[in-house]
Amino acid sequence: MSATATWSGTIAFGMVVIPVQLLAATEAHTVRLHEIHTADGSRVQHRRFCAAEDREIPYSEVGRGVALPDGRTLPLSEDDLARLPLPTKRTITVAGFIEPQGVVPLSYDRPYYIAPASRDADRPYALMVEVLSKTGLVAMAKVAIRNRERRAIISPYRGLLLLQTLRWRDEIRDPADLAHLVPAVPLSDRERRLAEVLVQEMIGVDDSVDHDGYAHALEQLVDAVIAGEEPAEPPQPEPAVDLITALQQSVDEARSTRHPTKHPSKADRDGK
Repeated sequence: MSATATWSGTIAFGMVVIPVQLLAATEAHTVRLHEIHTADGSRVQHRRFCAAEDREIPYSEVGRGVALPDGRTLPLSEDDLARLPLPTKRTITVAGFIEPQGVVPLSYDRPYYIAPASRDADRPYALMVEVLSKTGLVAMAKVAIRNRERRAIISPYRGLLLLQTLRWRDEIRDPADLAHLVPAVPLSDRERRLAEVLVQEMIGVDDSVDHDGYAHALEQLVDAVIAGEEPAEPPQPEPAVDLITALQQSVDEARSTRHPTKHPSKADRDGK
């Protein structure tokens, strides 16, 4: 993991101030596809072009600005942005502590590890890790990262503090317009029973051997294209014609693969 901090400042809750740094908690391992000119296969370049002067400009001449109501653009330099009067620019401000269930899963955005930034931070940092671990609560906070303020939660994770930025409520689409898509169908007791049995049989996931299959699939596609062949189509599951039969077969398969010596009981087969 890179030790380069993406943000530095303090955590402040009550009168307690902890000097900290934020480090990226995730990294992408995706296969990058390049843009090419389809006519000859050459790489496509994206260049910075000034429409007013009708010429390409170097990166050193590129700045940022904000559109004004009268149509003009106000340039803002890095010095201007550095003077942004935002308290959370250098301080993660804790507003309070809540149950983690109180955070809507749709809100979660990007995770960061929080690291103590000095020896003076070690004791209050360790105390915050311990009190959050013991209480089961998370801290609700606000922080500005890359000149954008975000809500965030702070939680303990393997001896460290983890900060997870959250989307603002107005960034989450209201599903009310999709209410007509909610199925309104009666379910039988047997369907419910078999579905519950299937869930119980499939409790637990070993994600230590899980991986992103896209890179491997792309390699297979490249090999097939080079060889002038068609890549093998992965099998596609067919929708169940009879839900009860599909549920029962799923229960039997789950038991045979996860519990080879376990056999379905007559009650399960009857859906009782």
